[in-house]
Amino acid sequence: MSYKKIDGILPCHDGKFAIVVSRFNSFICERLLDGALDVLKRQGEVAEDHITVVHVPGAIEIPLVCKKLAESGNYDAVITCGCVIRGSTYHFEVVANECAKGLTQVTLSSGVPVTNGVLTTDTLDQAVQRAGSKMGNKGAEAASAALELVNVIRQI
Repeated sequence: MSYKKIDGILPCHDGKFAIVVSRFNSFICERLLDGALDVLKRQGEVAEDHITVVHVPGAIEIPLVCKKLAESGNYDAVITCGCVIRGSTYHFEVVANECAKGLTQVTLSSGVPVTNGVLTTDTLDQAVQRAGSKMGNKGAEAASAALELVNVIRQI
């Protein structure tokens, strides 16, 4: 018995991508952005004029801007880069949970992939490790997932 197999591939020459980046914890977020841009350009072979970068104040603002970008019809996928580091209050849980929930809602309601490159870490060291150090670059991983999802959706 044979079946049709749909697989995502990374090159996406004609894809249009938006990246929403938080300015809060910018020293981490800019590293995530660098990783995302590198993957889009090198692995995805996406032209620079097909990439839009939008800066927002913090992680909690990311979902609304993703929603507007997805609704615009101008982008095949939206990539997010942000960083929420646990503090001594409940604020961490609120921001981390609501941001993730918002991204999922945008993806499901719009049909446009929104990939989650928002770090939620206990310490600054953990954030640094995930922004291009020992644990890779989660911005790059979010961009890679976006490329693959665009190509999978196009095949469906």
